[in-house]
Amino acid sequence: MKRYCQTLTLVDNEQMIAKYIDAHAHVWPEVIEGQRQVGILHMQIYRKDRNLFMIMDTVDDFDFQRGMSRLATLPRQAEWEAYVSQFQGCDPDAPSSAKWQLLDRIF
Repeated sequence: MKRYCQTLTLVDNEQMIAKYIDAHAHVWPEVIEGQRQVGILHMQIYRKDRNLFMIMDTVDDFDFQRGMSRLATLPRQAEWEAYVSQFQGCDPDAPSSAKWQLLDRIF
């Protein structure tokens, strides 16, 4: 299993943050299925104020760039990304890699 960690900062608006949290309590089934199809086994997102921290566990042979590019083409994924971008303060057409910043493991 491989693990990837990423970070993102949400918009500075508590009502929007609450909507973002609610959206993730009801992630569309097609989004979860798409993650599984590309090799993402588990995904967790943690929050501290406006800062998000994502942990993504994948299959051993997962290639991050290729997997995320493929994920972006799957049903409803682009719609989901456009929807959540309003809470992230990002361009709705931007790829996930332009929103979520991949972290380097140091320990």
